[in-house]
Amino acid sequence: MKIEKNNIFNRAVFAALMAFSLQHAHAQNPAPALPQTKPIVLTGATIHTGNGQVIENGVLAFDKGIITQVGPAGSGNTTGAEVIDVKGKHIFPGIISLNTTVGIQEIASVRATLDFNEVGDVNPHVRALVAYNTDSEVIPTLRGNGILLSQAVPQGGIVSGSSSVFYTDGWNWEDAVLKKDDGIWLNWPAFLARSFNFEDFSVTMKRNDKRQEVLDKFNAVFADAKAYADIANPSPVNLRLAAMKPLFDGSTNLYIRADYAKDIIEAIKFAKEAGVKKVVIVGGDESYKVAAFLKENQVPVVLNPTHRLPGRVDENVYLPYELPGLLHKAGVKVAVTYADEWWRTRNLAFLAGTSSGFGNVTSDEALQFITKNAAEIIGADKLIGTLEKGKHASFLVSEGDILDMRGNDISMVFIKGGKVNLDDKQKRLYEKYKDKYGKK
Repeated sequence: MKIEKNNIFNRAVFAALMAFSLQHAHAQNPAPALPQTKPIVLTGATIHTGNGQVIENGVLAFDKGIITQVGPAGSGNTTGAEVIDVKGKHIFPGIISLNTTVGIQEIASVRATLDFNEVGDVNPHVRALVAYNTDSEVIPTLRGNGILLSQAVPQGGIVSGSSSVFYTDGWNWEDAVLKKDDGIWLNWPAFLARSFNFEDFSVTMKRNDKRQEVLDKFNAVFADAKAYADIANPSPVNLRLAAMKPLFDGSTNLYIRADYAKDIIEAIKFAKEAGVKKVVIVGGDESYKVAAFLKENQVPVVLNPTHRLPGRVDENVYLPYELPGLLHKAGVKVAVTYADEWWRTRNLAFLAGTSSGFGNVTSDEALQFITKNAAEIIGADKLIGTLEKGKHASFLVSEGDILDMRGNDISMVFIKGGKVNLDDKQKRLYEKYKDKYGKK
């Protein structure tokens, strides 16, 4: 009798769960785009290729996920292709969001959804790759604003781990990944440490007493890693040191988080002396002060968010807005980001737009800060970043300029040739409540 009652209870619970699941099934993220099955040609739009070229009344053709033609109207073959008239609209390359926790962070207040920080100080073997969650509710909200690729980056420690670059569409990380383990992330110890007083909202700065301790650890770790990399067949295998081996043959980047001018110079010199081939500065609040040094050493900069106040009271209030343009004009390759702000990164296009208004750069130059330059920094420019024949057909169609809030109205998105469903949780909530609160 007891067993029978338990069975009845179990069946009742199961039925309730099924009913709940069916009731909320409509709230799930849309399925990933289906693979392209036939050639597609878009005609009539203004095409912003991402390399500075703008084609009025252009034609963009793609097949099997690869761009086959970009040119003026009348060029290319439309036989057997699906022709889509997008006259009066604009076509842009997919925006690339670097230095984010998209896909490895969901709800800040729920620890179980945070997968970007590992225990310990030195974790080069930790991979964001396998932690990436394609079912994140945040990802579809990014696509609606043109973010088609994001770089998932681990945080914490002094050597945080390895990042990977993903498309914002896919059933799982294996589907979504574009580039695995593109670089190791390192947190450079600042010469000055800041502390914030919440009582009077003041900021004090003092010398970082723990700085030398961290630098000594860096020296030991990189010396061990270089020695390990020089061994042809090491036994036993050291996972931490093996993960750093690509740094010394140039196949991956060393991303160094550093803001102050002095720290930037020291970090680059350290990396060069350690035998690292490719260095990228991340943050770079004072990078404009050492622009000549960055250019000389061919070190690109991935900037912190520029929609902010200046870091010092004596700095120009518009300096953050001007910073991308200052570096660009100095010959430094620069990308703009929302750093680890996983949900705000949807507004990345507007950071680039602001730089064109304040940084003495054109709109098409500013577009490169979130497309071409970002692709070159991660070493994926042969596949993405610009609209050129032979590259992935990953682009967006907008009613106007995507760098301007008034024109960023995206109607179509294609990722590797597949047309992506632009539905997301925020659109569903809007539809749910618009009648209730829209009535007078």
